Amino acid sequence: MRISGFSFVRNGVIYDYPFLESLRSLLPLCDEVIVAVGRSDDDTLDRIRNIGSPAIRIIETVWDDSLRTGGVVLARQTDIALDAVRGDWAIYLQADEVLHEKDYAVIRSAIDNAASDPRVEGLLFPYFHFYGSYDYVGSSRRWYRNEVRAVRVGTGVRSWGDAQGFRIHGRKLKVLPVQAHIYHYGWVRPPRIQQKKQRSFHRLWHPDQWIQNHVGDSEEFDYRSGGRLQRFSGSHPSVMRERISRQDWRFAYDPQATGGPLKDRVLDWLEDKTGWRPGEYRNYELL
Repeated sequence: MRISGFSFVRNGVIYDYPFLESLRSLLPLCDEVIVAVGRSDDDTLDRIRNIGSPAIRIIETVWDDSLRTGGVVLARQTDIALDAVRGDWAIYLQADEVLHEKDYAVIRSAIDNAASDPRVEGLLFPYFHFYGSYDYVGSSRRWYRNEVRAVRVGTGVRSWGDAQGFRIHGRKLKVLPVQAHIYHYGWVRPPRIQQKKQRSFHRLWHPDQWIQNHVGDSEEFDYRSGGRLQRFSGSHPSVMRERISRQDWRFAYDPQATGGPLKDRVLDWLEDKTGWRPGEYRNYELL
């Protein structure tokens, strides 16, 4: 059975995405890795070429910056890469998502087992959402807990919405869970770069006036807005070691100052006690 990886990125250097680490974490599992590289204002394309792996296939793209609703441009870039895969199954990572090498055997076994069951259209991965630094992860209902990150090829599967998940002809995929985390580092950047990224990223959803009202003129992102966090006690993927060693900003978390609406705090308390998350968004159907 052939396994593909696929991803997309633009301006990965300017906005400090761990896109090289993400692609390197895919390579040991995949026969090929397809990456749609948008025309950038930095050397993102050259850095991917310099990985030097014959398994990587690059598709150069141009983003339609007039699309400023629903993050649809992200889904289009995802589908460009997905359409080029030649595998039977495909693992998807966004440019700020990384796999841990300790999970490779589990992921491979899960794909092998799913391949033998025609009902299974995708695999569902739990998440670690790192926030502010590499030492904390989000632990409130504002952070999604799971998402589909491996799909059966040839089923009509397409990226859905803003590319967070997938559907087949508009319906949810039928999936099985995998006991292997996605390490999501999209909220770990120097505060100045995070603020620049927020201004750019929100252009995919909102008009300029909304960005001015909600992102503002501050030079640095305020990491105090992350809500409830918990200390991360595990290990990071080995491909992240150098990047983690370069952290040059200070992040302090005060659990007494998380605040938030009373409703969310009550629901977080309920989830802590029962494991139940009322109203949780699930863009998939568990088999």
